Amino acid sequence: MQSPASLPADHFNDLLARLPPDLDLDALALQTKAIKRRRKIANGTTLLRLALARGPGGLSLSQTAAWASMLEMAEVSDPALKFRLDQSGDFLDAIIAQLLAAKCAGPPVHWPGRRLRISDGSCVNQPASKGTDWRIHSVLDLGRGGFSHLTLTDQHVGETVQYGAPLPGEVRLGDRNFARPRALQAFREASHNQADFIVRLRWKAFRLSRPDGKRFDLISHLKALPNDTVPHEVLVQARTARGQPPLPLRLIFLRKTPEATKATRKQMLRAAPRQQKTVDPRSLVAAEFIMLATSLPAETYPAEQVLAAYRLRWQIELAFKRLKSLLHIDRLPTHTPAASRSWLLAHLILALLCDDISQEFLESSP
Repeated sequence: MQSPASLPADHFNDLLARLPPDLDLDALALQTKAIKRRRKIANGTTLLRLALARGPGGLSLSQTAAWASMLEMAEVSDPALKFRLDQSGDFLDAIIAQLLAAKCAGPPVHWPGRRLRISDGSCVNQPASKGTDWRIHSVLDLGRGGFSHLTLTDQHVGETVQYGAPLPGEVRLGDRNFARPRALQAFREASHNQADFIVRLRWKAFRLSRPDGKRFDLISHLKALPNDTVPHEVLVQARTARGQPPLPLRLIFLRKTPEATKATRKQMLRAAPRQQKTVDPRSLVAAEFIMLATSLPAETYPAEQVLAAYRLRWQIELAFKRLKSLLHIDRLPTHTPAASRSWLLAHLILALLCDDISQEFLESSP
């Protein structure tokens, strides 16, 4: 199947037209030292096209070199091409940064004047790897239906809400991995308290106290909740760094159906022996509930609406699924960090361009 990376020159010019008008690929290639001497690969435009052909275009190094020769773009050997692509990581990363900077925030979603954005990460592994090798940190703008932030790191960098600067009026959604009090506090401070968050909660993620400073026992609170299907909430505060003020939180609890609770507990009991652990009885209690932590005030954002907004988080899972099923970003063929980085970054460039194309399609539909 053809991709934009392997189309004739006139179609590639259409792709170039989608880049920001002030983006100078040649100057950027020299600035990032992706090109030092204009011999085999003469300019940044050619280098980008070769990276796209090698990455989402699905060509091997030999095929990319032969294809470049056939189109009279470059006469380069396989090792020379590999070296140049390995050196292009910063160049491709800078293109991503400029593509993201050119995007406008989407319209409000769910609440008037509030933009919903979702933070999440996706893992990519090297061939035959048994763990995470690369992590794509992303923010999805629900108003646009596309990514507003993308960062590629190795496995040593964990997920955090601090990827993607907050916007005034934003509400950021995140799963359990984003329930970190210091990061959430920094997120609020970076927005001058003009951005809020909704995150899924693990029962032991925070050290909690009541607004008066008295200790708050989350499990005891859950045990005392009535056996119903309406949301309940409580105001608490979470300990952050030493010497720093606590993070005010509003916790929202919704009891799961008996079937969902049974499935969650069954999964926990199955996983424990593989991890050489025993299941904490408190985890079995927490398994009965969906638990959210938010900075949104109860007066204007009822619990039912907060729960409904959080359910939109699955949109970013669908976005990652498209990256893997359509762009095959999970089929990493490279074995070295430099080669893998340039291969993955080329995919992220095409993903951002596809976002723009899809917006044009939606605007013209039906």
